[in-house]
Amino acid sequence: MQTTRFNLEQQEIPTHWYNVVADLPNPPSPPLGPDGNVVSPEQMLAIFPGPILEQEMSAERWIPIPEEVREIYRLWRPSPLIRALRLEQALGTPAKIYYKNEGVSPAGSHKPNTAVPQAFYNHQVGIRRLTTETGAGQWGSSMAFAGQMFGIDVRVFMVKVSYEQKPFRRSMMQTWGAEVLSSPTTLTKAGRDILAKHPDSEGSLGIAISEAVEEAAGRPDTNYCLGSVLNHVLLHQTIIGLEAKKQFEKAGDWPDVIFGPCGGGSSFGGIALPFLADKAAGKTPNLRLVAVEPTSCPTLTKGAYAYDYGDASGYTPIMKMYTLGHDFMPPGIHAGGLRYHGDSPLISQLVHEGLMEAIAVPQVATFEAGVLFAKAEGIIPAPESCHAIRAAIDEAVRCKATGEPKAILFNLTGHGHFDMASYDRYLSGKLEDFDYPAEAIQESLAHLPKV
Repeated sequence: MQTTRFNLEQQEIPTHWYNVVADLPNPPSPPLGPDGNVVSPEQMLAIFPGPILEQEMSAERWIPIPEEVREIYRLWRPSPLIRALRLEQALGTPAKIYYKNEGVSPAGSHKPNTAVPQAFYNHQVGIRRLTTETGAGQWGSSMAFAGQMFGIDVRVFMVKVSYEQKPFRRSMMQTWGAEVLSSPTTLTKAGRDILAKHPDSEGSLGIAISEAVEEAAGRPDTNYCLGSVLNHVLLHQTIIGLEAKKQFEKAGDWPDVIFGPCGGGSSFGGIALPFLADKAAGKTPNLRLVAVEPTSCPTLTKGAYAYDYGDASGYTPIMKMYTLGHDFMPPGIHAGGLRYHGDSPLISQLVHEGLMEAIAVPQVATFEAGVLFAKAEGIIPAPESCHAIRAAIDEAVRCKATGEPKAILFNLTGHGHFDMASYDRYLSGKLEDFDYPAEAIQESLAHLPKV
């Protein structure tokens, strides 16, 4: 019988995170303040704890994982690497398809990989209250879980369209003790300003970030946690790829191409960055690392590589990244975790320098891929994960045409159990594609900060 699941023992959970900054061919561009000067650590300490800032600015290749964090990781890690043999058979492809299943975490996604250490470091410096934002609800669920682990109160600003589409994500957060608000709210200046201009606003991650940052900056007892984009978040997520490398060694195989869904870049960076180190060292020069985003929010494929704010109101530092403009208002697609106007500065730099690739796929095709995967492998994937599945299936079909026995790896970032309303719309033929108009993107890009 052919082995399809490659597991690690708990003692094989990595002891260190991998920091790609140590291996970048060019140093990353620093974040800037509104005055154009490099943001100081003192400014960032208003919303982040010291240990997180150290990781954010570190160029050390390996960062130790605290034992307290590894202890909580053991609730679900190591996550399995699975060969999708039944999907291969359904496609009739000579390719080997593998996926790393991050849906086995308590919150059902990859997000606790960084939520737990962020809660730990805040707890370590005496913070007892955190604010954050969430799009699809996976990050909010993860922070609610992590806050509960360390006795920290959590307030979540949830993007309005997801707040309404995904009520059980909201219930999940509340079960872990978090307070959940539909963003934009009237509790912050950022929220009130948006509602004054757009009373029917569906919200966006940029708006929700503004609200969470504003509240954290205005209260000495409160810090802010971000679920993607920043260096320390991608650092924590590298546990995915580090485990996957050990598992491929057990499988006696190695990927030729890696796909990951990409909104802010945390899950794609998590699986791809540890493999990038080998590619950069010349060990796997032909390895392709491909970020997959929605055509309705095509940041890497149609955005500008420029300095921009990470939020809608200009509260965050200005970062060098691929962006659609901080006031870009994405449509209410069902992959709520991918509705962000920017991308991780690290991922953006690597795409810009040609070490990574990016493609965009339409919404209906992603759900078509998700249903095919569910029928073959039994797991109903999150809409975000369906983007990587779509790309993996397309690659496997190309291999069928060429006869290439490639090894394909994708990141299954989470299960779709709280997304069945989205699947219902797809199955009833009500789901539509949306390609964001080029002129609307150009209008948004016209408002980039002048740096």
